[in-house]
Amino acid sequence: MNLFEKSEQREMEGAKPLAARMRPRTIAGFVGQQHLLGEGKLLRRLIAADRVGTVIFFGPPGTGKTSLAQLIASETKRHFAQLNAVLHGVKELREVLGAARDRLATGAGGTLLFVDEIHRFSRTQQDALLADVENGMVSLIGATTSNPFFAVSPALVSRGQMMEFHPLGENEIVQLLQSAIADPQRGLGRFRIDVGPGALEYLAGVSDGDARRALSVLETAVLSSAPPVKLTDELLRESMATRAQRYDHTGDEHYDCASALIKSVRGSDPDAAIYWLARMLEGGEDIRFLCRRIVILASEDIGNADPSALPMAVACSQACEQIGLPECQFALAQTIAWLACAPKSNSATSAIGEARRDVREQNVLPVPKHLQDSHSSGAKSLGRGTGYQYSHNQPDGIAAQEYLGVDREYYHPVDRGAESGIAKRLAEIRKRLKGEPE
Repeated sequence: MNLFEKSEQREMEGAKPLAARMRPRTIAGFVGQQHLLGEGKLLRRLIAADRVGTVIFFGPPGTGKTSLAQLIASETKRHFAQLNAVLHGVKELREVLGAARDRLATGAGGTLLFVDEIHRFSRTQQDALLADVENGMVSLIGATTSNPFFAVSPALVSRGQMMEFHPLGENEIVQLLQSAIADPQRGLGRFRIDVGPGALEYLAGVSDGDARRALSVLETAVLSSAPPVKLTDELLRESMATRAQRYDHTGDEHYDCASALIKSVRGSDPDAAIYWLARMLEGGEDIRFLCRRIVILASEDIGNADPSALPMAVACSQACEQIGLPECQFALAQTIAWLACAPKSNSATSAIGEARRDVREQNVLPVPKHLQDSHSSGAKSLGRGTGYQYSHNQPDGIAAQEYLGVDREYYHPVDRGAESGIAKRLAEIRKRLKGEPE
C-alpha cells in the first residue's frame, strides 16, 4: 500500500461513525455474548477447530452479529465477503459464490460469506446457497433480527447452527462507552470529556442493550458540544432525541409483547399489563389486533367469573373503531385494568376443549330421540321428539330428562367471582336433571 492509499484509508476510516470505528479487532476484545463465546462454549470450539460451517446469528440490533462474523473470518484466515439481503440479489450472490470457488480452486483460501438480514432473501435465494454450503465452497453466517425458525428457509435451518444473540448488559455497554472515550485513534480520546456521575450508566440503561445506539448517542453528544464537553444525563437525553422503540410488527417482539400482555392480565397484574400495552402502542401495534386479543382473553381467562368482562371488551373494541388513536388508548387502558383485576376462570375454555376432544376422539353421540327436531313432515311417525318434556312447564323450570345420552360433565365452575354462585346452582340443577331428591 503506497502513501496515497494509506491516506485514503485513513480518511475513509475517519468518516465512519463511532460505532463502526470501535468494532473489536480480536475475539478477546469482543464484549458480550459469553453464552456463545465463553470458554468451552460451542461457537468458541467451532472457531478454534475452524469448523464454522453454516451458522445463523439472530437477535436484536446492535449486539455484535456483524462484528463477530468479521472476527471469525479473521480468526479462521478466510476471505470475508458481505451481502445485504435488502440491497443485493441473485446476481451479486452468484458473483460472490463464483469468486469463492475461484479462490478455493487457486489455493487462495476459503471464504466466509456473511449475509445480513438473510430473512429478506426469498426462499429460492436462500436455497440457492445450499449447494455451495454443503460442498464446503463457503462458510455461511446469516444474520437476522427475526426468529429464524419462522423467517429462514427450513433447509438452511436444518443444516446449520442457530445462535441467539442477547441484548448487551448495562455493564457491558458502559465498558464499550469507556473504551470509546479513552481511545484517541478510533474513539473520542482526542476530545476533552468530563464524564458526569452516572452519565454512562444512564445511557447504558436507555439503550435497550444496543451498543450501536449507545455509541451513536455518545458521539452525537460529544460532537455537538463545545469543548470541554461536560457529559451529563441531560446532554445525553437531548442527544438521543426521540427514542426509537425496538418493535417488529411481524417478528418476535410482536408475539412476545402480546404474550406478556395476555399473561399479565391472566395473572391479575394490572401494572405489568398496562406497561406491555404501552410498549405495543409506542411500537405502533395494530389497534384491531389488540382489540381482538382483549375480546378473546375476556372469555378465555375470565369467563363467567365476571360475565361483564366480555361485554366490556366488545365495547372497548367498538370504541376503538369509533375513536381511533390517540384517544382510544384510554379505553384500552381502562379495559385492560378492569380485566386484570377481575376474578379469573377458564372453566368455559376447558369445557369446550374437552367436549371437542371427545367429538374428535370418541364415538359420536347420536341426538336422543326426544331431543330430535319434530317439525318436519313424518317426524312423529319416526318417533322424533316423542317424550320431550317442555322445561317451562316445570315449577322450577327444569325437566328431569336426559340431554346428552351419557353421564359426562364438561363445565366445572370455579369458586371465584360470579361463577361461585353458578357452581352452587349447577350442583342443584344436575341433581334435578338426574331425578335425585333435593
